[in-house]
Amino acid sequence: MKVFFIFCILFISIGLNAQGSISGNFSPAKDFKWLIAYELTPGGERYTADTAVKDGSFTLEMPMNAKPGMYRLVYAVPQNEFYIDVIYDKKEQVKFNFNIQDGLTITNSIENKWFNEYFSKINTSQDRLMEYYEKGSESKNEFTDIIKELKTIQKSYEENHINTIAQKFIKANRSYLPEDYEDLETFLKQKKEHHFDNLNLNDPILQGSNFLTDKISSYVFSALPSDITTNNALVVEIIKNVNTAADFIKNTPINFQTKALHQIWEIAETNTMGSVQDYIFTNHLKKLAIANGNQKMVDDIESSTRLRIGAKSPEINWQTNGKKHALSTMEKAENYLLVFWSSTCSHCLKELPILHKKLKGFSSLRVLAIGLEDDETNWKKVSATLPNFSHAIALGKWESDYAQTFKIQSTPTYFILDSEKRFIAKPESDKEVVEFLEN
Repeated sequence: MKVFFIFCILFISIGLNAQGSISGNFSPAKDFKWLIAYELTPGGERYTADTAVKDGSFTLEMPMNAKPGMYRLVYAVPQNEFYIDVIYDKKEQVKFNFNIQDGLTITNSIENKWFNEYFSKINTSQDRLMEYYEKGSESKNEFTDIIKELKTIQKSYEENHINTIAQKFIKANRSYLPEDYEDLETFLKQKKEHHFDNLNLNDPILQGSNFLTDKISSYVFSALPSDITTNNALVVEIIKNVNTAADFIKNTPINFQTKALHQIWEIAETNTMGSVQDYIFTNHLKKLAIANGNQKMVDDIESSTRLRIGAKSPEINWQTNGKKHALSTMEKAENYLLVFWSSTCSHCLKELPILHKKLKGFSSLRVLAIGLEDDETNWKKVSATLPNFSHAIALGKWESDYAQTFKIQSTPTYFILDSEKRFIAKPESDKEVVEFLEN
């Protein structure tokens, strides 16, 4: 079984000895208006500089006191998605072109070219080794040639680029290579055993970048036995790797440990591994986040856990004509739809009447509309026009208990539940609601 990951590609940028700059061009020009640079430190992102992007072109003047290291260039929001990580060592004038479709092209920076050449060559050679195993080849000569190529690339780039920032990453990326032929099972076992051999956890530049956390995450989800056949067995092995990784980084700063474990948690979330998420949070991440003063992370994870697919919906209580009702005791149905809306929301006033009409044909569906309101006046009028829905009100709007419990950030927001009132879908629109129920 293979676990696939998409990691942000690391690039290097270099500045001048005094006040350096990073300049370049973005395309298509109309999609880029500004650029902000943050220094990546073990403690998090630190604002450094910003500039406007005019007709696709920019020049980012770095402060004279900017330190050599890794910097994050943010060009859109959310900033954790739209960025380029670059290395700045105050020695080179860096220029690059960035195209949304084609990515980054360095036009001026020798160290960037070394860096990119190394990772391109080493990754291609590593792919050859895995292809060798996957096709079941028994040629010892082919195996020897691939190993020799890998060793030559590694040695050449380590020795020829001493005292560069790129070399920190190149040395840390050195992986296990056998002296003699090994079958796949032996190779994977040895590779796992030596995964952390060359990772310098004490280097602040590596700590600040995504490199170390990517390496640690790769170990957790990729350093797995080749004979796993069930999901339960996969979860057991991943949790073992989580504990090994947590032990490996236990003497690093708490903020780095928090960052690394949170990234592992996020990957588990992406791969819908709820039991792995819960284990990481309960046994490692929660106490680290609290010790690091990051209560928001704890709250966000608890909200995500509460609302994830497969989880049972939190209770909702309301009254109709003095009679008490609850989600848990609603009339039995195949599906339930929760709609969080507001009588002052223009999108809601447009979508809900259409949805109300389309859902009339779904006899096995029950709908509960929760109005996020400042008062009851307008809500009573509008909700009366949607008689097939059950209606609850959450006074206090965005600050109401239900808005907080269900992490509502915009209206309308939809949740579809199964017959046991477990989350099975989170449609983005009324059309998606109908499409899901129809299929």
